[in-house]
Amino acid sequence: MIEDNIQALRRLARISSGDDDLDDHMWCIIAGNVELVDEIAYKAIASNRTVKILFREHVIINENKLSKKFDFIMLYGKSFKIDEFKKFCDEKGGAFIRISHSHLKQESNLMAFIAPENVIKDTVAYLGKSKIPLDILSESQTTAFIDVDVSANVKLPNFIKKALKPIYSAEDVVLSTVLVSAKNDSDVFKVQSVATSNKIFVIDFKDFKNLNMEATK
Repeated sequence: MIEDNIQALRRLARISSGDDDLDDHMWCIIAGNVELVDEIAYKAIASNRTVKILFREHVIINENKLSKKFDFIMLYGKSFKIDEFKKFCDEKGGAFIRISHSHLKQESNLMAFIAPENVIKDTVAYLGKSKIPLDILSESQTTAFIDVDVSANVKLPNFIKKALKPIYSAEDVVLSTVLVSAKNDSDVFKVQSVATSNKIFVIDFKDFKNLNMEATK
């Protein structure tokens, strides 16, 4: 699905020749529960002259008989508008990272990870033990709970699942968005392979380099 969206973006995008114009635009990734991302999407649609929704994903992770659900969205637009989204996200307890064109110029192997915090920490630790050098450039965590429920694969009557839901939902499942860069070009595939096998959603910024959306002119 992400690849389809990227191909559509390439058809809509043009290469900008004005560095000043590019510096006034940036990307951001916002992650949290579905209600937060619904609000972000609405605000982005209402501001479509200054910001563009690149894609939105709804993720369900089945783990230890539990189903962890969260949404994330990626935007591109004017820096002042991205700052407004950050303020709103901070107030609502979402995870937020921003990515500038300078990031892309300085880091050739830029990627973003989105997953529960413990999963990302375990993955980064594993990569370190495997001697795969990785730089963490920025990170952000949710302060609001994400949706946790009994997995649909668990065979229990619905009334029991509903009774258990408040107990599981009370668990503080922290969601993280982390901006990383692999130091060696040869390690990019290894990093992505390990991350995706651990159910981390990975965004590779090579697909977005030098794109300036027509809608944000």
